[in-house]
Amino acid sequence: MLKKIDNRLNAEVLACLRAMGHGDMLIVCDTNFPADSVARATVSGKLLRMENLTAAEAVNAILSLLPLDTFVDDFAGRMEVVDKPDEVPPVQAEVQAEIDRAEGRPRPMIAIERFAFYDLARESYAVIQTGERRFYGCFMLRKGVIPPQE
Repeated sequence: MLKKIDNRLNAEVLACLRAMGHGDMLIVCDTNFPADSVARATVSGKLLRMENLTAAEAVNAILSLLPLDTFVDDFAGRMEVVDKPDEVPPVQAEVQAEIDRAEGRPRPMIAIERFAFYDLARESYAVIQTGERRFYGCFMLRKGVIPPQE
C-alpha cells in the first residue's frame, strides 16, 4: 500500500497511467467489450484489468491521478447506444458525474459510434477492462498535462 494512491489502482494500471503522455488515450471498458483482441493492437499491447469495479468506480480511481486533456473537445468519450446516439444510459451518467466531479465543473463527454469506438480503442495507449456488466460501459479518456508549480 502507498499513501494517497487509491488502492483500487493495481501496479499494472499505475505503470500505464505513469507511462502515458499528453494526448494519449485510455479505454475503460465493460465485460462485454472485445477487450483482449483490441488491447493487442494498442501501444501497450496487453489488456489491463480492474475487474471488481463498476465503470464509475474505475474512472473515479483513474481520475484521482490522471489529468484530462484541456486542449481538445474529445477529452473523454462514451460509446453511443446503437440507433439511439443521444441516449445516455445510467452507466454513462454515472461516469459523466465522476468526470464532472474530477474537473470541478460540468464537462460533457463526446458520443462515439460503436464501430468508430472499436477503431479508436485500437489506436489507444491501453485498454482497461472493468467488472461493469451493464451495456455501453465503454469510455475513452485522453490524458492531459500537469502545469508547473507557480
